[in-house]
Amino acid sequence: MFEDLSRKLDAVLKRLRGQGKISEANVAETLREVRRVLLDADVNYKVARQFMDDVLRRAVGQDVLQSITPGQLIVKILYDELVRLLGTSHVGITFSQLPPTVIMVAGLQGSGKTTFCSKLALHLKSQGKFPLLAAADVHRPAAIDQLEVLGQQIGLPVFTKRGADAVTVAKEAVEHARANARDTVIVDTAGRLHVDEEMMREAEAIKAAIQPHEILFVVDAMTGQDAVNTAQAFHDRLHYDGAVLTKMDGDARGGAAISLRATVGVPIKFIGTGEKPDALERFHPDRLASRILGLGDIVGLVEKAQAQFDGDKAVALEQKIRKSQFTLEDFLEQLQEVKKMGPLQQVLGMLPGANRLPANAEVDESALVRIEAMIQSMTSDERRRPQIINGTRRRRIAMGSGCTVQDVNKLLKQYEQMQRMMKTLSRGGRFDKMGRGMRIH
Repeated sequence: MFEDLSRKLDAVLKRLRGQGKISEANVAETLREVRRVLLDADVNYKVARQFMDDVLRRAVGQDVLQSITPGQLIVKILYDELVRLLGTSHVGITFSQLPPTVIMVAGLQGSGKTTFCSKLALHLKSQGKFPLLAAADVHRPAAIDQLEVLGQQIGLPVFTKRGADAVTVAKEAVEHARANARDTVIVDTAGRLHVDEEMMREAEAIKAAIQPHEILFVVDAMTGQDAVNTAQAFHDRLHYDGAVLTKMDGDARGGAAISLRATVGVPIKFIGTGEKPDALERFHPDRLASRILGLGDIVGLVEKAQAQFDGDKAVALEQKIRKSQFTLEDFLEQLQEVKKMGPLQQVLGMLPGANRLPANAEVDESALVRIEAMIQSMTSDERRRPQIINGTRRRRIAMGSGCTVQDVNKLLKQYEQMQRMMKTLSRGGRFDKMGRGMRIH
């Protein structure tokens, strides 16, 4: 997400950090470069110009000019202004006090609208809600089939009425939810390849019929500046409450995210980060600004980890490490937990400094698959006591996992090194210090 934009900004700011003293001249030069980077990322030119004016106004103040570390302060100013541009804070969904809450989802065909409906339903389900999906895209039969399949995958009901018009489907879906104790209705509406009058009239009719508590507009982030133009056209007719940016995992530029909030004036509420049903994140302007500037998103990373890791298991694992009882069985379990957090490329992108990795650098996830296969090819006794693995056992493990004996040797050597490191940390009492630093209240 934003790899190209983040890498270019880092290169520009690196030159400024090298300045012993900051001046209005080198600030202006740096900001011209930043503006060029933003325009390359397909940020709206008016938004880029206003952003640069705001940064420049703050950057030439006396506090910055007399600072010992001017480069860091410029980064801080850029961060503050990016957060303000993106919306300051996360804005959630407005729920009705009298169920069901009706959420209408609109957008162009191919934007990922139907997939988003299922992702949102799963997200709400994880929060204790009981959503109902409504297939009101009656013009494209495949959309109804797709929503039914997605509903089955996430274990949630889908209301359909083939042959009926979209307004009827939406109205009856709300009535069905009310009669069947479903507290949320997510209505998937029709899209077109381009904005047209017929689609808009139908969307307006659905809005008038069901009086949604929330209207979300879904837009493909990879369409760049066109995304902002489409978002404005929909807002002029529907006055939606929030935007959703999909396909952010494939968006190298990021101009749509930066421009949309400033040009349309509605908050971005969610971003789609992949194809899986759980690849949906709440939009946090501060975290996104941090990632764009290469500062990482540690809070988001911790949230991902907390969603996957069991607290009791984590305490038990810590005790094992303290007593040097960490086995290959434990290692396998931790590998499997990490894989649940999503693609490693995305997890890596949340770490500070990830933007300084080489362009197009990819994480070799197949290496983890090989490690997993080798450990699973061991007996329970071998996992608990790797020291018994002799030459014969190594050949058997290699054959069973489709790897070489050299791969098995490398794994066992890395495990021994990890064990020695853990013993050193435990003897030095460093685990206590690490634990105190990592605890979240």
